[in-house]
Formats: sequence, structure tokens, C-alpha cells
Amino acid sequence: MEIAGWILVIALFVVGMAGAVFPILPGALAIYAAFFVYGFFISFSPFGFWFWTIQTLIVIVLFVADYAVSAWGVKKYGGSRASVIGSTIGVLVGPFVIPAFGLILGPLIGAVAGELFTGAGFEKSLKAGLGAVVGLFTSTVVKFILQGAMILAFFIWI
Repeated sequence: MEIAGWILVIALFVVGMAGAVFPILPGALAIYAAFFVYGFFISFSPFGFWFWTIQTLIVIVLFVADYAVSAWGVKKYGGSRASVIGSTIGVLVGPFVIPAFGLILGPLIGAVAGELFTGAGFEKSLKAGLGAVVGLFTSTVVKFILQGAMILAFFIWI
């Protein structure tokens, strides 16, 4: 039973880290779920109040930062709320519409379309689109670091 638990824990960690790149995957939640799988299959005893508090705070920060950092990239480059919404839609739809490059082109096209929809010029719209890509890459780095910290804390705790 312990081997099955470890296989599931590692699989959830892999899905979680892949979720840092592919927004359709439940990144931080998969890692968080791995802790429960470990507890059910092996033992909850290593985890106390501080473990759960730290992990929960990291998950909350990840959710807030994921949106905030992406929006920051768009806003920093002069985009409006419409380009933030367009970028978010592009992140979710892009990988399905343009399989190889949709993860990058989706937010770019979405932000540009959102900005053009508000009546902005093409140059300003393109700048907002580039901000969306910068925000996406920054958000991905933040997710990798924080999700890696979650996994590291898990191994330190056990």
C-alpha cells in the first residue's frame, strides 16, 4: 500500500509542476492533494499545524499571484481590463486552438484583441499583448518557485 501511495504522490507532484506551465492542469491543488494522499496511504503524523498553515498560505499566494502577476504584466505595458480578460481567455483557449504555440500566442492574441475591442490603436494593443506574455512568463517562474517550495517543505517535513 505504501508503494501505491508514493506512486500517487509522485504523480501528483509531476502533474502539479506541469500545471505551472499548462494552466489547464491543477498545479498547486495537485501538489496539495499529494499531501492528503501521503497521509491516507502512509501517515498524517509528520504534518502538524505549521505544515498545513504554510502549505495553505502558499496555495493562496499562488492563486492570487497567478492572476495578479499576469494582470501586472498587461497593465505595466499599458493594457486595460479588456486586455487582461482577453489574455486570460487566450491562456485557456490558446493551447487547444494552436497546439504547438498556443500557450504563448493565446495570451498575446487575447490581449491584443481585448485592447483593440476597446478602440485602442494597434501599437498600444500589441504592447499590451507583449505585457501579457511577460506576465505569463513571470507567473510561470513564480509558480515553479512556490510549487517547488511546497514539495521541498513536504520532503523536509517527512
